[in-house]
Parts: sequence; structure tokens; C-alpha cells
Amino acid sequence: MDLQLVTSGQSHGPGIVAVVSGLPAGLHVDRDRMQCDLARRQAGYGRSPRQRIEQDTAEILGGLRHGTTLGGPVALIIANRDHANWGPAMSAWPVTTDELESVAARRWRKVNVPRPGHADLAGVMKYELDDVRNVLERASARETCARVAAGAMAKDLLAAVGIEVLGHVVQVGPVRAEAGAELAREDFARRADSQLECLDPAAEVAMLAAIDAARADQDTLGGVVEVRAFGCPPGLGSHTEPRLRLDARLAAAALAIQAMKGVEIGDGFANAALRGSQVHDELSFADDSFRRRSNRAGGIEGGMTNGEPVVVRIAMKPLPTLMRPLRTATIDTFEDATALVERSDTTAIAAAAVVAEAVVAFELARCVREKFGGDSIGDLAAAHRAYLDRIPWTPA
Repeated sequence: MDLQLVTSGQSHGPGIVAVVSGLPAGLHVDRDRMQCDLARRQAGYGRSPRQRIEQDTAEILGGLRHGTTLGGPVALIIANRDHANWGPAMSAWPVTTDELESVAARRWRKVNVPRPGHADLAGVMKYELDDVRNVLERASARETCARVAAGAMAKDLLAAVGIEVLGHVVQVGPVRAEAGAELAREDFARRADSQLECLDPAAEVAMLAAIDAARADQDTLGGVVEVRAFGCPPGLGSHTEPRLRLDARLAAAALAIQAMKGVEIGDGFANAALRGSQVHDELSFADDSFRRRSNRAGGIEGGMTNGEPVVVRIAMKPLPTLMRPLRTATIDTFEDATALVERSDTTAIAAAAVVAEAVVAFELARCVREKFGGDSIGDLAAAHRAYLDRIPWTPA
């Protein structure tokens, strides 16, 4: 059974839709977890006023009954409250000129100035469009709310087999956190006291100062987030085909998040500067289980989980919508111009940690479905138990 996600919707349209197919029947979907993750995505120091307009709540349209999956696709919508301010300008159907001109702030006007660093220019050329808004509305990171909701359901599936996925911020601009190489699940409790999903309070003080300085300069900051998955048994993913290799799949999922530009598994980039004797994780066997003496590989060897925590780090570029706009040229007359200024975050790095957590969880859940199958969550859990009985590995 293949677990799949499709999203639809525009940033200022009626809402963002997600359809998740391939969830087994009988899976309890934790409504509070989903709502908590949606709220976390909207929070974080450095976000724009848009987050005060939206109050994301997932409305289930099909696939659940009394909180439990039925075996068919789960469909949900997260309403865009700001759509009320756009109305006819974002109508799915043709509207009259009078209806368009009734929209405040001239939101109905065509956008002819592409923003550097966005999908704007390539999008209008690729799809033969004459209005940048037809690109920017869909390319917007507003779409990630649907992926967070889908990721919450993936986490419910993973929890049924003892896997937990947790993300945090390890860098904002030039400021790096000292989070520790051997983080455990309980260490993530410290996120509750953070404004940035960060586990290092001292570094967070410097991160907040860096964000304030960038905001004062009408500029933006990127950073690095890390996601760790605990409890993955050996053998999720496969070495047998390139498309099945888990590290490649996680990298693709991570880079599909808006503004993400780099990925490493474990200590990938640091390992490139070392000798093999300093990199590869030696094996030991105790208490009927294989273990690695270190985890520089980030829990993946040969395209498969190896039983250690999976560690994925993702680099986010500074957001390209600046309150002090960059230079550009119009798409109709090709004249020099300054870029369109929409609402912008100074940084969305805390939200990026939440979204990264969701996409990693979804990809791991896809691997779990492939490995253990089952039409019901009971079937899947039974196959998981049988597999653990067969291999010399037990969860740490």
C-alpha cells in the first residue's frame, strides 16, 4: 500500500486542501496533535502579521468517522480567513469589472513585477501567464499548513510502531546552537520554553537579537533545522533501487519545502573532510541487539535505516520577500522596477522546523506502509511485531 499526499489551493483562496490516501483503517487520528502542530507552524519569533489573521484549523471532509480512519482517502481543508479581504480577486470563476474594483487595496490588479528569489519569473514563463499572482499564490509557503496536517496523521501511524519524529532549530543566520550530538527524545521537552523551537537557551538569546537586527534593517534571515526520528527499526527504505533509497527520499521531501536549499543526513558535510576511520560507525552486539557505537551516518546506511536515530538537517535560505525590495524588471515592458512587497516574515525558521518534522514523518510513514502493509492498523502492527521478532534488534 502506497501512502500519498496531494495538496491544492492558493495563499489567498478559500483554503488549502490536502488529500491523504493509503492510511490503514482503524488508525486513531489525534486531533489535538494536529491542531498543536498547526499552531506551532504559525508561531515563532520573526513571523509576519499574516499569522495574526489566520487561525489554522483542519476541517475533515472525508475518510474519518469519530476520529478513526476508514481505509479510504482522508480529505481536509484549512480555511484562509484572509480570503474575505480578497473575494472576487481570487474567485475561481469569472467576475465582472465592477466586482473586481470593489476589492480594497487594488488587489485585483495584475502583478507584472517578479520578485528575485521566488518562483515568479520562471513560473510565468513556464506556464505562459501574464500575471505573477497566478504563480505566487500557489508557490507561497502558506501551502505547508496542509503538509503539517498530513504529517500529523503520519505521526499517528508511526506512533503505532513506536517511532517518534521531532524537529528543532540549530541555526539562525550566523548563530548556531549547541544542541549536542546524542539528543534523546526527552531533550525535546525544552522546546516548550522556546520562541524558536530551539533546545539551546543561550544560543536562542543571540538568535533573537539577530532577528531583531535584521528586522530593523528591513532584511531577512535563514538558518538550519534538524529533524530526528527515534525508534526506526533497521530496514526502512532499500538499497535495491535508487528510487527506494531512504536518504534520497528524505532529501527530496526536505527540498520540496519552500525556501529549503540544502540537506545532510547525519554528519554528511563534516564527514566529507575526514578520513574513513574517523567517520564510519563501529558495530557492537549486546542484549540480543546490534548497535552502532556512534551515529555519524545519521541512522541510514545503504539507503536503509540501520536502527539508530535518523538525523536530517536542512538549510533554509533567507526569505526573498524584503520590505526593502530588490531590483527587478517588468514582465510586459521589460522596464527596470522594484519588486512587489507582500507581507513577509523576518524569518520563518521556527515554522520550517515544524514543516520539516512533518515531511520527514510522512516519508518515514510511507516506508512503514511499504514494509509492513496491512489494510488495518492492527495488521500493520502485527507485521511490525513479527519483523522485530525475526531480526536481532530491539528499540533502544
